Amino acid sequence: MTHHRIAIIGTGFSGLGMAIRLRQEGEQDFVLLERDGEVGGTWNVNTYPGCRCDVPSHLYSFSFAPNAEWSSTFSPQPEILSYLKRCAERYELLPHVRFHTEVTGAAWDSDSGFWRISTNRGEITAEVLISGQGGLSEPQVPRIPGIESFEGTTFHSARWNHDHDLTGERVAVIGTGASAIQFVPRIQPKAGKLHVFQRTAPWVMPHRARPLSTREQRLFRRFPAAQRAMRAGIYWGREAFVLLFRHPRFGKRVERVALRHLNSQVKDPVLRRKLKPNFAIGCKRILPSNEWYPALTQPNVGVVTDAIREVRAHSIVTADGTEREVDTIVFGTGFHVTDIPIAGMIRGRDGRTLAEVWNGSPEAYLGSTVAGYPNLFLLVGPNTALGHTSIVFMIESQINHVWSALSTMRRRGANVTEVRPEVQRAYNEELNRMTQGTVWVTGGCSSYYIDRNGHNSTLWPTFTWPFRQRTRQFDEAAYALDTTQAKTGPETHEAPPIVRGLAEI
Repeated sequence: MTHHRIAIIGTGFSGLGMAIRLRQEGEQDFVLLERDGEVGGTWNVNTYPGCRCDVPSHLYSFSFAPNAEWSSTFSPQPEILSYLKRCAERYELLPHVRFHTEVTGAAWDSDSGFWRISTNRGEITAEVLISGQGGLSEPQVPRIPGIESFEGTTFHSARWNHDHDLTGERVAVIGTGASAIQFVPRIQPKAGKLHVFQRTAPWVMPHRARPLSTREQRLFRRFPAAQRAMRAGIYWGREAFVLLFRHPRFGKRVERVALRHLNSQVKDPVLRRKLKPNFAIGCKRILPSNEWYPALTQPNVGVVTDAIREVRAHSIVTADGTEREVDTIVFGTGFHVTDIPIAGMIRGRDGRTLAEVWNGSPEAYLGSTVAGYPNLFLLVGPNTALGHTSIVFMIESQINHVWSALSTMRRRGANVTEVRPEVQRAYNEELNRMTQGTVWVTGGCSSYYIDRNGHNSTLWPTFTWPFRQRTRQFDEAAYALDTTQAKTGPETHEAPPIVRGLAEI
């Protein structure tokens, strides 16, 4: 068993960003627990054909580590992964990473004042536990009757089987979300027959992606201020998108653009009716693509809107009785977002897991701390996801909050901090009020933004700059700080000096 002051779960943007902040502040006693063999989080495991970010490149990166080498205004997955690896190397994080170490449980030990963390490679204890596991890390595969009897190949888009050749095969794609609209156009030319099973037609907008020229890259290398200005401009432009979610008249204008895009690319009226969404734009994630509709119009592609009744050994049967023979099934069915598995592994002061306490509706204070779970911090926790701009902005905001909390604990000589229940309750009541009237709850759709109890427990419901303001400093009044010394801590650590922190937008 080993002990650290801080344990971080995951090495995506959240985990790496937090670790970089710790190093910049002089903290050395921390460990990053990574179940895979590389850093990168979702950008390491999502390698499906056509995978790329739908947030502009200049905004989808750390503010303190701009990248002048992006090849496109919207970055492909390999470049994002390469960027994260470079950050891990540049800030000397790799010696702190334990690869192939999967967390299987974590429990707060009140007597000792630290977390006991179970992994597939033994137990670790830590005074502070920081979870950097985001909502797009655990693939969700639907429970379809008969799926276990299928004798062909199946895999989820987030676990793409690159060894399996789809050339000439009869392929079924289940799901038409953000991943499917990227990989379907890539596999369509290879497949002999491609059946796309669509439960709900998504709103698809024209994609504004373009290559970045060598002149632009050279400019950003020589004049970093130019890239910072570009980032700021993109940020404020994206903030305006909030109006779409909160004011229906703006949504109607955007719907007209999306419908023109559909009508211009799909001429068949029958197919066009299948692909026209039946809910307000913004209720689900808006998807940018110039390739999705053209792929669906190809002669080897069929869009199926009837519900799947069952899967047989070599086929899929829909509710109308039609049987379609398939060789491979690819699930583009998203992730466990409001029911992340790690919530069932973390036990707080009273022994209950987060999943038990939340009971289907995750909530936290500032998306970071939960009453009853001392010294636990969540990054990309409840109500921090976004429908309009970069999650990296929210991550950096939460990192500010976590470090401010750790600094306050040291200054006050506290070994335990915990958000007050009444503060957490009031904060989430405020979030519920802000969500009322938005398209996410009035738009007529079912989305991963809304949990099984009908609450928005995923999205931050307004502009992001107020969140940055609220997380800039740790609010001591919102927390209970325990200044008594731990009874049996494995060891104590001298507080390192405070040095200059990260730059902000």
